[in-house]
Amino acid sequence: MPSANDLTRHHTLRLVLGDQLNPRHTWFETVDSGILYLVAELRQETDYVRHHVQKVCAFFAAMAEFVREIRGLGHEVKYLKLDESSKYKDLADLFKVVCDSYAVEIFEYQAPDEYRLQQQLGNFGAAASIEVRECGSEHFLLRREELGDYIEPARHNRMETFYRKMRGRFDLLMDGDQPLGGKWNYDAENRHRLQPQDLERIPEPLLFDNDVGAILERLDRQGVDYFGKAAESLFWPITRAQGLELLAHFCAACLPHFGRFQDAMTSGREHGWSLYHSRLSFALNCKLLSPAEVIDAAIESYRDAGGEISLAQVEGFVRQIAGWREYVRAVYWVNMPDYAARNQLQAGRDLPGYFWDGRTRMNCLHHALGQSLEHAYAHHIQRLMITGNFCLLAGIEPEQADAWYLGVYIDAIEWVEMPNTRGMSQFADGGWVATKPYSAGANYINKMSDYCRHCAYDYRQKSSSDACPFNSLYWDFMIRHRGRFEANPRIGMIYRSWDRQAGEQREAALARAQWCLQHLDEL
Repeated sequence: MPSANDLTRHHTLRLVLGDQLNPRHTWFETVDSGILYLVAELRQETDYVRHHVQKVCAFFAAMAEFVREIRGLGHEVKYLKLDESSKYKDLADLFKVVCDSYAVEIFEYQAPDEYRLQQQLGNFGAAASIEVRECGSEHFLLRREELGDYIEPARHNRMETFYRKMRGRFDLLMDGDQPLGGKWNYDAENRHRLQPQDLERIPEPLLFDNDVGAILERLDRQGVDYFGKAAESLFWPITRAQGLELLAHFCAACLPHFGRFQDAMTSGREHGWSLYHSRLSFALNCKLLSPAEVIDAAIESYRDAGGEISLAQVEGFVRQIAGWREYVRAVYWVNMPDYAARNQLQAGRDLPGYFWDGRTRMNCLHHALGQSLEHAYAHHIQRLMITGNFCLLAGIEPEQADAWYLGVYIDAIEWVEMPNTRGMSQFADGGWVATKPYSAGANYINKMSDYCRHCAYDYRQKSSSDACPFNSLYWDFMIRHRGRFEANPRIGMIYRSWDRQAGEQREAALARAQWCLQHLDEL
């Protein structure tokens, strides 16, 4: 507890959440001894879903480094580790005790990025006896109050339309009012599979050596229920300096081939898990880096590369940050809280046990799940077309899929996870994000990866006992939802292909699917 002399020392308490670690926020431009910053490891944040241990360690380690940085700038910080913060009944109790202890007159917080935290902070403000103020996080390209100008609620909004507006507004890869090079989108050029000679050139990923041994001990001491591979040395960036170093590495080593292989997958090389991806999402999502500076660095590298980085590579990256990242945030906020209850396909099966241990004979899932459990990371196509595709075809209950994705990935915060999972991956929103379900059989997986070469199942078969489950489950899914999807111009031809097959072939494929669904945990 503070001494009596502390009671009048701080007129303002400012809350900094674990995903608001931006030392360049205007809060920190001026040192004021009357302002106290509160940073706290919170049990509610370790427990709202079951998390990968590396995710919890990364956030707690980044928070500790952030506290060290702003203290070094002269700011006063009350930093509560889990042992101390766990003594409080809930978040409101913590705020009240700290405010009372320091005779605080004003409580300030940055607008949180998750709906649940917005509700908690709003409720505290409504009941508080002191002045409570909300300010912006100064992170995203779009302010939250602008999102309704770009996205309409409860309907499909084309990401491409959103993306073009963002390119024009922020003058990203533009030539006047037209896109640089004459095309808005080079996605069609960015779907290459890795050839044997390409595997030799995959860059070694930049990995850091951050000691989180004390955090692991703290989690165990407090009985936090986590999963995944624990590691006392964490290779993810936990400081702004490390984030900038990783950004520079991406621009130099990965950006020249980023777009070309952004959809590729491989299990064949030591560095195949990272490929040419930036792995900047954790640093971005906890705000060590800003999207504007990341985009600017990539575009500057493209302009300075003398032709070694093509327009298609940098456009693909800009589309991920200025397009998709901002788009899913807009979808989330204009549709919450209703979005969290969407289950338009009435999916209701339980998530199989191998999502928690990776023990499945399906090599693509075994690899994607194993990588996720080992590194708390998988790139977007692994998430969408391997784990997500499987959950979609098998009819996994969306809340369970959401909880797994939110818990397993180091960069997963609900604003970005939910539209990607419930919308893009599971089509549970009925098409508010995607215009068609991202479903596929083994042919797609074989086309974009080498997973099928070393699998116990045969990717060419649909109905035999060793047939790849993705094939029969794909047809079962499509037939089960024929009434919804047959008129969709993007996938309607699938049903004509199905109808041309012999009756016994169709029956055998659907029978195989039913066996797979009945034995889902055994696949």
